Amino acid sequence: MERTYPDGVPSWIDLEQPDLSAAQEFYGGLFGWTFESAEGPDAHASYVVARLDGREAAGLGGMAPDAEAPRALPSWNTYIAVADADAVGRRIVEAGGRVVSAPFDVGDAGRAAVAVDPAGATFRLWQAGRRAGVQAVNEPGAWNFADLHTSDPGEPDFHARVFGWEFADLGFGTLIRCPGYGDHLAATVDPDIRERQASVFTPPRFEDAIGWLAPTHDEPPHWHVTFTVADRDDSASDAERLGGTVLASTVSDWTRDALIRDPQGGVFTASQFVPPQR
Repeated sequence: MERTYPDGVPSWIDLEQPDLSAAQEFYGGLFGWTFESAEGPDAHASYVVARLDGREAAGLGGMAPDAEAPRALPSWNTYIAVADADAVGRRIVEAGGRVVSAPFDVGDAGRAAVAVDPAGATFRLWQAGRRAGVQAVNEPGAWNFADLHTSDPGEPDFHARVFGWEFADLGFGTLIRCPGYGDHLAATVDPDIRERQASVFTPPRFEDAIGWLAPTHDEPPHWHVTFTVADRDDSASDAERLGGTVLASTVSDWTRDALIRDPQGGVFTASQFVPPQR
């Protein structure tokens, strides 16, 4: 069954790189991805879809020549699923954000837009057509979470107005939930989600979780992506062997993480899930 995404749930990620071949070599070597050509949103840049065991995992795009100057470094983009990109674009403006690239068609794959929240974090909208969204998730080599890093305490109000999100302060972090997402998963691709999560002490209503809200540290507001890995240390070693840099290694009650910068400057987290047991 194809994984689908209801309104307000992050559904796709991609990365623009100045050397697309080098990016494929790094991420293919790190996550075991294979790649196939796709028609990207930028007519001046090539675009490939990464696959993990045949399932769509992410997108990689080559920067157009005139796009390299204003972008200091490549960064991972987070797309949020919407049923009507034009209507959500209007809500973004009404809530105090900006639409910097009006909704546009990406062939028959879907319809996209680029927006900025009031604190300055850029995000994208995805109105699905042929491409419903990422199909490989929450397994080694696949996307795990997209987290909002911001210094603006008003962020929850903006995203609640635009997407209906809820923000739960759990003490050790602030969880972002999209109400109804767990019901959608249980009715489609993950019927046992609540029972499985209950077995490892997840926070209340974790089935609705779509990410975390985190404070920024000497960096502009942005969306940050995390990938699941089988072993943090092995993945960190692989990243360095492939030309990347391990910026930090951390341990929490739930994960062992490595913050990694790819050879061209894109930053992401590789996360090994190590939940407490009953």
